[in-house]
Amino acid sequence: MRSGDGSWTGLCSGRPQIGGRALLVWLMAGALASAQTVPKSVAKKAEAHRQNEMTLAGLRPGRDTAARAVSLHGPPNEKAQEQGSQMGWRATCQTQLLTLDLDGGGRIQVVRTMEVDWSQDDCRSKSPGPWKTGRGLRVGDPTTKVTERYGEPESKSPSTRDGQPLELWYYAFDWAGPDVPQVMEVLCTRERDGRGGRVIEITLAAPSL
Repeated sequence: MRSGDGSWTGLCSGRPQIGGRALLVWLMAGALASAQTVPKSVAKKAEAHRQNEMTLAGLRPGRDTAARAVSLHGPPNEKAQEQGSQMGWRATCQTQLLTLDLDGGGRIQVVRTMEVDWSQDDCRSKSPGPWKTGRGLRVGDPTTKVTERYGEPESKSPSTRDGQPLELWYYAFDWAGPDVPQVMEVLCTRERDGRGGRVIEITLAAPSL
């Protein structure tokens, strides 16, 4: 029944119930709280998968030098270009290439590993490339491994090489602070006939591409 103050009294219990206007306010407050908490949980889940990258082929752009690269990989076996501003290595019995872009002081600015159309005639088998990121990504890996290691990229854009349709995945690591390389690009083949794409080139640079 209805009491004199406008609230409702239960027929059985006799206890006062929430008034109509108060009930509406309470429901609106609950809906607002729910709307605010769901995006936060989604954001936390996405953030948990984000990982920055600092090295490729054991080299850290912006920090390591050409001398460090030679100590790790030996003298370059790919002809240098642009009057010494690049260094390169081809992997024996594999179709992959490692290149470095250097500044005027010999400090590494860009590390790039890629798949190329090259192999020795006496190579009977091919194995995964010897160069990988600090989190274990290599040329030849499936694209699913990229998102497992680094989460979703900031952007994906169409690309081509030798007429082959490709996709360029772009990662910016500025959120991780100024002491890490800022940019990684992963060039992938596109998904086709139900088969996922794979990585054909990885580029890591500091501070930007």
